[in-house]
Amino acid sequence: MPTYVYETIPQFEGDQPKRFEMRQSMKDAPLTQHPDSGQPVRRVPIGGTGLMGGSSGGSSFPSSGGGGSCGTGCGCH
Repeated sequence: MPTYVYETIPQFEGDQPKRFEMRQSMKDAPLTQHPDSGQPVRRVPIGGTGLMGGSSGGSSFPSSGGGGSCGTGCGCH
């Protein structure tokens, strides 16, 4: 099961959001309240490391040959 990051939604000016993690099934609806305090919460988008699919006929990765991982003419090599 994936772990999601949530944060409390401050109710008063000056309150700081508090973050916590929750293991949930991908089929479960996002939480709307903190499980202990009942405060309203929102899910925090966190970046992933995977590749998003889809095929446009080409590849964003260079094939073989020199030039490094970002292609030729980029100035990094």
